[in-house]
Amino acid sequence: MTLLDIMRSASVIPVIAIDDPDQAVPLAKALVAGGIRVLEVTLRTQHGLGAIRAMSQVEGAIVGVGTLTQPEEFAAARDAGAVFGVSPGLTPTLIEAARTSGLPLLPGVMTPSEVMAAREAGFRQLKLFPAVPAGGVGMLNAIGGPLPDVTFCPTGGISIETAPKFLACKNVACVGGSWLTPKDLMNAGQWDQITELAKAAAALRPQ
Repeated sequence: MTLLDIMRSASVIPVIAIDDPDQAVPLAKALVAGGIRVLEVTLRTQHGLGAIRAMSQVEGAIVGVGTLTQPEEFAAARDAGAVFGVSPGLTPTLIEAARTSGLPLLPGVMTPSEVMAAREAGFRQLKLFPAVPAGGVGMLNAIGGPLPDVTFCPTGGISIETAPKFLACKNVACVGGSWLTPKDLMNAGQWDQITELAKAAAALRPQ
């Protein structure tokens, strides 16, 4: 499965930060049960790699690693079971780490120049980040004119209410969002409610 295949199989990729490792498996099961199979587990907490390892064992889950900022994180995440990576930006060392680790990378970009630089480095699937501050739907439509062969997963400031507008853009395959994993529901073990959030996200259609 290519990175583009992964993106196209998900209307929404939840951006997940795990503070309690015991929540990793029930969270993954709840999301998959609701039809959200592609999961981005960030390295923003000390439990990120352990959560990737645990969630990768959940049937139906396609687990990636988010917030890649250091080259050594690529191999560690791959070895933990991640099948794709996401970074907030792109640097020469991250480009090299993606190539040597073999971990498909969805790098973050914010401006047309960054899109062109990433494209020049061989990346055709990109994360517009932070999407709303970067110009949102207007920016995506504008970039789509001169750079029609780039596909985006806009992330940052998107909600279930605004997601359909992003999904309607010709160059958007999916969106990233954190609203599927609210901390209060996770801490309370309300996995059924998270499954309902996942069902609503999986049912999103372009507006």
